[in-house]
Amino acid sequence: MQKIAAVLISLALSGHALAAEPLKMGVVVKVGGNAWFNSMEEGIKKEAAKEGINAWQVGPTAQDPAQQVKAIEDLIAQKVDIIGVVPVDPAALEPVLKKAKDAGIKVIVHESPEQKYADWDFELVDAKTFGERHMQLMAECMKEQGQYSIIVGSLTIPLHRQWAQSAIDYQKAHYPKMQQVGDLFGTGESVDDSMRVTNEMMSKYPDFKGMMAFGSPGPVGAGRAVQRRNAKDKVCVVGAYSPSQAASLVRSGDIKGGYIWNPMTAGELFVRIGKMVAENKPITEGTEIEGMGKIQVDATNHTIYGQNLESLGKDNLPKLIKMGL
Repeated sequence: MQKIAAVLISLALSGHALAAEPLKMGVVVKVGGNAWFNSMEEGIKKEAAKEGINAWQVGPTAQDPAQQVKAIEDLIAQKVDIIGVVPVDPAALEPVLKKAKDAGIKVIVHESPEQKYADWDFELVDAKTFGERHMQLMAECMKEQGQYSIIVGSLTIPLHRQWAQSAIDYQKAHYPKMQQVGDLFGTGESVDDSMRVTNEMMSKYPDFKGMMAFGSPGPVGAGRAVQRRNAKDKVCVVGAYSPSQAASLVRSGDIKGGYIWNPMTAGELFVRIGKMVAENKPITEGTEIEGMGKIQVDATNHTIYGQNLESLGKDNLPKLIKMGL
């Protein structure tokens, strides 16, 4: 009887220890080492410390779906409770995310509405608004006429294509004297490639007046191309970029502005939402989530929307840089 009692006590204590273990969460981003995802990592660490979660960021060495798959496989092997992902190619991740779900792991994604095998995707602005706001800004700078092109982070990222298409649709409806030239360019995660594309467009089209770029290195590359040609009074560069990375180009006028959400806030939200899902807390229309406000919920596609944009204009830049962005 004493041995049985000892075993029962041991099991009870063991169960208590397991119950007391903090949730484990790994967040796989598109690529490590750039300013945007460095800020996101700060947000993850900050919120993890606040919530008592063991959370960390995994940054692949290149923007490569295969590297993301490998990173997620590693997290599954570590038996984490929650996996977060900013997908490079959502379709390429479906098999490994299914494997994570089958293992009982909660999956939270960002910048990937309608992602299969995710519990939730969260966005700090809806795609339509984001694209339209950038087109309004670029059209104002271009005086509503002339040729323009659009750079996205990758042609395999559906959300970036949605931003671009929303901008194009808004242009066609409101600015008939503007014309898109060229297809979408998937160079937005490379400064050098975005600079090359912008140079090509300026050389090829005499009435080229605008470049919109998504993917934080994209506007920097486009701005450098404009700067080197001393074309800031002719070509308007707008987009979503890291304030600290683009500050000198914004001050010189080679980048005219844009909009972002705070990547540090996005990092915090990975942890915040991940914890809610792991603890089976309801996420419904109008739920108040810090960093998003009262959310809108697309339950069919498991997507949560907030409205939390920051202007990247010259006047607002110092505040954002002070925040570490």
